[in-house]
Amino acid sequence: MSLKTFFSRALAATTIGAAAFMAPAALAQSASHTVVDPAQPSDTAGKTEVLEFFAYSCPHCASMEPLVEKWAQSLPEDTVLKRVPVAFNASMVDLQKLYYSLESLGRLDLHPAVFKAIHQERKRIYTQDAIIDWVAEQGVDKAKFESVFKSFGIQTKIARANELTDTYGIQGTPSLAVGGKYVVSPSMTGSYQGAIDEAQRLLEGLKK
Repeated sequence: MSLKTFFSRALAATTIGAAAFMAPAALAQSASHTVVDPAQPSDTAGKTEVLEFFAYSCPHCASMEPLVEKWAQSLPEDTVLKRVPVAFNASMVDLQKLYYSLESLGRLDLHPAVFKAIHQERKRIYTQDAIIDWVAEQGVDKAKFESVFKSFGIQTKIARANELTDTYGIQGTPSLAVGGKYVVSPSMTGSYQGAIDEAQRLLEGLKK
């Protein structure tokens, strides 16, 4: 079975359980990406956004993350990569909270470590208590992390992530949204690097 077929079957089996806050944009499918209509505005003033829709529990996201990180370092100054943790069902919400809590505390240096813990070390850090204990083991103040994890600010960020997931019609991870106009995923291009290369091509097209 080809990688493209594998991705297509895997993503087709995924259903969205996240709450919707606005009607999703229409998507026009091409061979290597979808076109978002209407185009979506950037949340970052004066910057072109690349949104990386991911889930810590997704093995494809774990495999693609180092490639995305490398690519992010080469993006121009007027372009920003923003990660959007996805929850297709209620059991994934605590992992959304984990990402945004690390972001709020300035500890995204632990972002790759979360993937490693889940997919290489086989640690089951999917629930609030398990997540808080694991983060504390990484040297983060437990009480401070727990306070942020349970805060209204994190709930607000999750609401926005769910809104973006719905608006862009994300049905599987990893997926990349480019400049509010395009969505690319390995299921469309057949490989992780192919998705990044297509995103780069689309990004360059936006700059012309």
